[in-house]
Amino acid sequence: MLLWSLLVIFAAVTEQADSLTLVAPSSVFEGDSIVLKCQGEQNWKIQKMAYHKDNKELAVFKKVSDFLIQSAVLSDSGNYFCSTKGKNILFRDNHSNIAKIKVQELFQHPVLTASSFQPIEGSPVSLKCETQLSPQRLDVELQFCFFKENQVLGSSWSSSPELQIPAMWSEDTGSYWCEAETVTHRIRKQSLQSQIHVQRIPISNVSLETRAPGGQLTEGQKLILLCSVTAGTGNVTFSWYREATGTSLGIKTQHSLSAELEIPAVKESDAGKYYCRADNGHESIQSKVVNIPVRIPVSRPVLTLRSPGAQTAVGDLLELHCEALRGSPPILYRFYHEDVTLGNSSAPSGGGAPFNLSLTAEHSGNYSCEADNGLGAQHSEAVPVSISGPDGHRRDLMTAGVLWGLFGVLGFTGVALLLYSLFHKISATFFMKKAMTP
Repeated sequence: MLLWSLLVIFAAVTEQADSLTLVAPSSVFEGDSIVLKCQGEQNWKIQKMAYHKDNKELAVFKKVSDFLIQSAVLSDSGNYFCSTKGKNILFRDNHSNIAKIKVQELFQHPVLTASSFQPIEGSPVSLKCETQLSPQRLDVELQFCFFKENQVLGSSWSSSPELQIPAMWSEDTGSYWCEAETVTHRIRKQSLQSQIHVQRIPISNVSLETRAPGGQLTEGQKLILLCSVTAGTGNVTFSWYREATGTSLGIKTQHSLSAELEIPAVKESDAGKYYCRADNGHESIQSKVVNIPVRIPVSRPVLTLRSPGAQTAVGDLLELHCEALRGSPPILYRFYHEDVTLGNSSAPSGGGAPFNLSLTAEHSGNYSCEADNGLGAQHSEAVPVSISGPDGHRRDLMTAGVLWGLFGVLGFTGVALLLYSLFHKISATFFMKKAMTP
């Protein structure tokens, strides 16, 4: 009887072991949830339930429970089974069937491609994050993000697998990669890192030009010094120098083939020779030296008079000398007597200029001069001149002598007429008396 009872019990145990089943999904992709169900007889009583993968225990429960893998990854692939242990001491551990689970790849690891991995500075580059969804999951939405070193490029995550970089510069050289992930943020994959090395073109043909209003540089005007190169990439550092001193007048660094230095108001002392230099990291190249003249408007001239004696007299040779102390040559001088032009004289090399005048009595009055070098005429102050006789009083004596001479001629003529009249009367009386005598 006892033996029969034991046979019944062992038969029940064997029957329970044979009825333990692990239920697992047949198709699993990355990101899917996996639910493992360990099933047996209804109303069965257990002491523990365990789930295993590749003979390693994953989880243990004190009651009938499911095992959940929230988001499957490729490493979750393997052989799974469950086991139970009954509460009766005579019950041995029971093992389920083995369920083989293979987690399929939802999309491939992305590959970063570029329109050029050695672009020339200043040129655009297109980055692309390339991957492929499983044919069974083509409806899955992906988003992409691009990185340089540890910095996010663009506007972070985007549905577009491409990123356009308008211009690459030497400082953009570095390691780039991209990431692709499902919109649900379950699965994210990163590409391998790729090196992008931006090529820099050395600068060439450095030149210096001047820009001034009207093409001529006049004192007080604005001067622009334009330094430019015909070729070169990246940040170019421009610097300007005056040859006489060799000191820098200014420095500018920018992504450009030219740069300007402005002198708001030039002075006479700014005239001289200038040059500029350009450097983009390869070597510093100098332009040719450019001579920059500064034209100076004439100052108000001074008129001086020079005569042979202490006094100015009729017949003297009067020298008028006009001079502007400042002004770029050539300078044209004009001479005036009471605002009437007497003549002009030029000073090709600057300085003053003379004008000679032979005096007459009508030359008394105010004299002035004007200086003009094309940048604006300036007029001197008036200088008065009083003309006297040839020797200081000769003109008055001459006038008196002429008057006395006239009076003498008139007196002699009158006396002669009076004597003639008297002689005529006497002759007539004498002849009358003689005629009357018997």
